[in-house]
Amino acid sequence: MNKRAKREKDTLTAMLRIYCRDKHQADLELCTECGELFDYAYKRIDGCVLGNKKSTCAKCTIHCFKPEYRARIRKVMRYSGPRMIYKHPVLTIYHILDSRKK
Repeated sequence: MNKRAKREKDTLTAMLRIYCRDKHQADLELCTECGELFDYAYKRIDGCVLGNKKSTCAKCTIHCFKPEYRARIRKVMRYSGPRMIYKHPVLTIYHILDSRKK
């Protein structure tokens, strides 16, 4: 696995944990709904054909998420994104830098 994909997975994990803890009151483990989204997103990241050359999924030209999952992950990111700077500042900075890639 390349460094970019690992970092994207770490960011996704952190965002889902924040969202699930606050919205579904799940402490250590993700709830079933968030766990399913987590598994789906991990498979998509692993299967990404762009590898280290890609930007963040939101800016990607190849949308590999099904529309229903894309809407769900957007909801998670909208909620967790502003909270990430306090909980995971390093991941947030890397995510911002990655989002600037073309």
